[in-house]
Amino acid sequence: MPAKPERAAKQGIFSHKSTHVQNLILELNDMADRIRRSGRKVMALHRGDPPVYFPTPQYVIDAYIKALKEGRTGYSRAQGTPELVDAVISRYKKYGIPLGEKDVIVTAGVSEALLFINNAFIDRGDRAVLLRPYYSQYMMRLTAEEGDAVMGRMLMEKDWRIDINGLRKALAKAKEGRRPKYIMITNPHNPTGTVTERRELKEIVDVANEYGLVLVSDEIYDEIVYNHHTFTSIGHVAGGVPHILLNGSSKNFDSTGFRIGFMAIPGTDRVSEAMREKFSEYALARLSVNTPAEYAVAEAISNTKEHDKAIKSMVDAIQKRVNLTVDLLEENPYLTVTRPGGAFYVFPKLDMKSLGFKDSREFTTAVLEEECVQLTGGSPFGEPDHFRIVALPPEDVLRDAIDRVNGFCERHAR
Repeated sequence: MPAKPERAAKQGIFSHKSTHVQNLILELNDMADRIRRSGRKVMALHRGDPPVYFPTPQYVIDAYIKALKEGRTGYSRAQGTPELVDAVISRYKKYGIPLGEKDVIVTAGVSEALLFINNAFIDRGDRAVLLRPYYSQYMMRLTAEEGDAVMGRMLMEKDWRIDINGLRKALAKAKEGRRPKYIMITNPHNPTGTVTERRELKEIVDVANEYGLVLVSDEIYDEIVYNHHTFTSIGHVAGGVPHILLNGSSKNFDSTGFRIGFMAIPGTDRVSEAMREKFSEYALARLSVNTPAEYAVAEAISNTKEHDKAIKSMVDAIQKRVNLTVDLLEENPYLTVTRPGGAFYVFPKLDMKSLGFKDSREFTTAVLEEECVQLTGGSPFGEPDHFRIVALPPEDVLRDAIDRVNGFCERHAR
């Protein structure tokens, strides 16, 4: 048998930092595959992949096919095709955030943007600020560069609002070591579905300005907002604080498999100019992203008439599915749940004492084994007492799956 990554690293085959590269959201996939091979059907509520449930709009598919037929299959401009960059600039102009051609770097999804950021900023022992719960890739990309997290948090009792006082205390304590390089936020939020209010964003900007932090805002769900919430980009309130906006086609434009993301760096300050140059170098080093997909996403963004119809239909359905999931979970006395305002996740808290599980991984493993419902434990997000539900499947599937989860809790309750 091949050596496990940790053992291989110790034997000198792989680097120590390679042991941090993993995707814990998918850690139960092997078990789910084994259950499927046994003849049982698994209900997958663990992965946020909209095209599985909402087919990518036909006008976007047609643009992809057109690009292929026109022979657009070679390397493209490393920082992004002019057509896609112009579309991104126009999109942000509509939002009141001015960008120029050099302010946009196209990446292979937001995941590659996170790789760029951490590889560029983080040496061994360097720090960045994360807010718990966090999207699992944020921690993985940081620790893969042998960096450390200064941990702030969001408070569930305040509807997952950022604990600004706690963040300031954590940063004051962090003065004893290396100064953190950046602060990472997500809005709308994965895994909680919270939409961060403008007031909170201004407070985060003040903190970043006070401590000399670059602001990184993952806004990949910025059009998937509902339940009377309104999205505000950090770009609207950042002022002169250096900031990076992360976005892409995966969620809003329903095309996860295209692997098209983009970094926008709007600032005119010295740090922002240096970031544009450095991330452009990273783009040049990896040659280009998926060229025909770039043309398809340019059309996806530019054809606002078709996009507006597609996104409205998808968000209307997501709102119903998320609210149904919350309504059903609220009947469970062993869970505490908040109602999201964006994205498509629900992040309940488990009453571990009543249910008798050590942590959410043990809970989700048992739910998969007994009920054939695949969930994601909260540990990859920094919250081992929680678990994440992806509320994308049709309502009948969600109702069946949540009924099974609720029944499972009733059976296991002490």
